[in-house]
Amino acid sequence: MVKKFVDKLTSVLLVSSMALGLTASLSGCEKSNGRSSSKKEKEKETITLDVFNEYGSFNGIQEGWVADILKEKFNVKLNITPYIYGEFEERINKKDLGDILLFWESGSTYSDVLKKDLLYDWNRDDLLAKHGPYIKDHMGDALRKNQRMTASITDGSSDKLYGFSCNIGTSSEDHQPFFYTWDVRWDLYRQLGYPKVNDLEDYEKLLKDMVKACPKDDSGNKAYAASLWSDWDESMVMHVKSLASAYYGYDELGMGLYDSETGKWHGVLDQDGPYLEMLKFYHKLYQDGLLDPDSRKQGYEEAIKKIKNGGTMFSIFNHAGSLAYNESMHTKAGKMMQAMKPLQACPIVYGLNTGGNGSILCIGAASKYPEKCMEVVNWMSTPEGYLTMRYGPKGVCWKYNDQRKTELTELGKKCKENPRTKLGKEYQGSFMDGASQVSLIWHDDASNPETDGETYNYERWESGFSEPETEIEKDWQEKTGFRSVEDYMEKGKHTVFPGTDYKMGVKSRKLKKLWKRVGKVLVEQSWDAIYAKSDAQYDQIVSEMVTKCMKIGYKDCAKWSKKEAAKRKVLEDALAK
Repeated sequence: MVKKFVDKLTSVLLVSSMALGLTASLSGCEKSNGRSSSKKEKEKETITLDVFNEYGSFNGIQEGWVADILKEKFNVKLNITPYIYGEFEERINKKDLGDILLFWESGSTYSDVLKKDLLYDWNRDDLLAKHGPYIKDHMGDALRKNQRMTASITDGSSDKLYGFSCNIGTSSEDHQPFFYTWDVRWDLYRQLGYPKVNDLEDYEKLLKDMVKACPKDDSGNKAYAASLWSDWDESMVMHVKSLASAYYGYDELGMGLYDSETGKWHGVLDQDGPYLEMLKFYHKLYQDGLLDPDSRKQGYEEAIKKIKNGGTMFSIFNHAGSLAYNESMHTKAGKMMQAMKPLQACPIVYGLNTGGNGSILCIGAASKYPEKCMEVVNWMSTPEGYLTMRYGPKGVCWKYNDQRKTELTELGKKCKENPRTKLGKEYQGSFMDGASQVSLIWHDDASNPETDGETYNYERWESGFSEPETEIEKDWQEKTGFRSVEDYMEKGKHTVFPGTDYKMGVKSRKLKKLWKRVGKVLVEQSWDAIYAKSDAQYDQIVSEMVTKCMKIGYKDCAKWSKKEAAKRKVLEDALAK
């Protein structure tokens, strides 16, 4: 599930929605410099809300168009402070952390300040009901999750509500974009007459025919069906277990793969299991001369250079397929990598968590303006607030059309193309100057309830689709009947992996040692098996691998993994209730 592979892949794709981070802060309020004021005058004073962000780096006043909007709507400005060693501890001693606070969900700071009673109870004086109605009505799972966290941290003595986790999904049907897209050289697929590809056996035949049709890369070097890399391997060979995720929709869990639909855990050494099945697939590619022999010794960067140079025919990942290969020099020449998955493949796509994850947004117990804090956060939680913080002022950078679809204005498009674009006389500076330093509450791929079936992700808006720029892209659309890869994957077989609060359990010191030894044997001998010169040698290596792993502690690793699978299944089943 949440594994280093996905983290690395995320960094490769640069899929961080906006380098923003909802900042929350350390105390504050604008003081009236000692002069007496009437009540009306005080109401006109701009309030400074101190925002503390445990994982941010920005330090200062939020400026630009976001500041203009917050001042106009709420007459507030945000003073944002990151974690600075010493300063935060001093705030704790003074029992004043600030107004809006943001903590790592997985860290210890949140539980520490909760135990010290430094967070504002959102049910106190009906704060949430009176000043956070959108949150109350639309974030039930996230609010209940926070109360469960309180109960856990306080050993059941309290279930007070102190906030919610960000990156929220609107429903359990929401999911991230697909990245197991089964990209192939579409120009060669067309040249071969669009053969039907039902399963892995058909896929291997297709790849063999593609290499025959195009045996050299752009520089005249030998081309292969695939060029792998080994620097992302851990306790399993990354490409092997990922192929199982792309074909069966199983997710990596411990030392094996987990099926969320049945709750079954498939051990890496299971005789008829998915890992050994995919290991055999790569072995067949190598035997047929279709696998780059440098795969074992090369890293990601070396492999990607070959892929960009036309040295491969397919990739189960879009980042090592279409996103790498489809540069203008190729597409203008009628060459393209595009999604074409086997009919039997049921790739995994990761669901969003309606309870949120990653960071927790709270209000400080010592805040002088809890109502104002809640009003600001409530607005940021509305579709209009989210879209405004994400894309710019409504009506200026984005709008809803008559079909209840979202679209960027011409200025909004320019801001996407060039963040230094000025927003006009009404707002200070460029889009970049005013980019929000406050975290986005919903996940970008969450459903926007104010639209007709769209998410907050502008790349998936219907208004963003344009006519294909090249003939080869037009051919893919006409042949598949889809305008985008997301539509193609969505309408085909796939598995949405439920987004839950599951966290991998802690291994004992003894198990960690066993795990490392078993994982080392698994990875080394898996590669040996891929490079076996014959089927007989392959069988011998796999048999040795099983024997060695069993001898040094695989059963303990499997036992722990099965327990984790059972824990995860309980959480997933709870979503259906």
